[in-house]
Amino acid sequence: MLEGVGVTTSRPFGAVAENGGSMYAAGSLFQLLRDGRPRTRAELAAETGLARSTVTQRVDSLLASNLIGPADKAASTGGRPPTRFAFNPNARFVLAADIGATHARLALTDLACEVLAEAADELLVAAGPEPVLSWVNATGQKLIAKVGRDPADLLGVGIGLPGPVEHSTGRPVSPPIMPGWDGFDVQGYLEDRFGAVALVDNDVNIMALGEHFAHWSNAPHMMFVKVATGIGSGLISDGRLHRGAQGAAGDMGHLQLPHGTDVVCRCGNTGCLEAVASGAAIAAKLAARGIQAASSGDVVTLARGGNIEALQLLRQAGRDIGEVLAAAVSLFNPSVIVIGGSLSQAGEHLIAGVREIVYRRSLPLATQDLRIVQSSTGDRAGIIGAAVMVIDHALAPAQVDLMIAAPAGT
Repeated sequence: MLEGVGVTTSRPFGAVAENGGSMYAAGSLFQLLRDGRPRTRAELAAETGLARSTVTQRVDSLLASNLIGPADKAASTGGRPPTRFAFNPNARFVLAADIGATHARLALTDLACEVLAEAADELLVAAGPEPVLSWVNATGQKLIAKVGRDPADLLGVGIGLPGPVEHSTGRPVSPPIMPGWDGFDVQGYLEDRFGAVALVDNDVNIMALGEHFAHWSNAPHMMFVKVATGIGSGLISDGRLHRGAQGAAGDMGHLQLPHGTDVVCRCGNTGCLEAVASGAAIAAKLAARGIQAASSGDVVTLARGGNIEALQLLRQAGRDIGEVLAAAVSLFNPSVIVIGGSLSQAGEHLIAGVREIVYRRSLPLATQDLRIVQSSTGDRAGIIGAAVMVIDHALAPAQVDLMIAAPAGT
């Protein structure tokens, strides 16, 4: 479970690295310090049950890696006050990218997911992997130079894409709105250019991670629903992102609505929720009525301007999404459903429609404490989540042990 930017681990504190070197088992000790609370060596020894000499050895190796640093002095019980040590979020930095159907956002963050610099641009994912990833590379290099960081301090690159992704390989799989991306080695492309680990996931999964980290870390079961050009969801279960067997969990946009069977979806099926209730679908309905609208952004602008047709269609879209979510509530039983994406910024009509159906059709036990809310992270959910994904992976105990061991082998 994520706590701050930390992870839990079942690895015992007394475990050693495979090479037998006890100083390289510091990764497990480091997890305690990732909550940001300073501790003395004596406090660490008391929490872990390790000998003071072992704690000192592991603290020294973490200090040498710059992952922790001295904090304030503890109160003295006589003699020189002991030093406390705390997580150093500035030790490394992360490059985080959120690619949507028509936009791209990029940010550098520290290890506590604080944004150091960011950039955004209108970019069509349909242009193909080379133009989009070239923008990520060029813009990322500029941001690194802008903040004056050593490229060697890059912990990793995280990126979210608007289509199905096999997380283990970082390759998109038959993405319906991403021509040319199927099977493309996104992970390898980015690792070659940045010289650091790269992780790739579906954009809604990383938005779920970002929203959970920033605002709902106390809610172990959460759904994040993105309603924009398309519709999708990310599932947090027991504090962890649930991807499913192949990474396809949460693809609610292509569940069929009974009353929409005559509407063709871009995936090739008919009656998909996305084909009926997405921003693109609403814009098409407005255009058919003679109202100028071509995108989700146009729908939001019309709704904020009080256009009655736009508001009515948003409310109905919320009801349609609620039909699918009512089933999800019964199956998954989340305590929070967060509605994000560009259409969530159009006001309460969309979310009101969702609530109307979910609370009516779900069992009282499943909804008695259920909250359905608008995203608090807004358009930063994706970049925060991409950063969390990298930090969670790269600062896990075994990875920290390797990071500490690396200088000795060079």
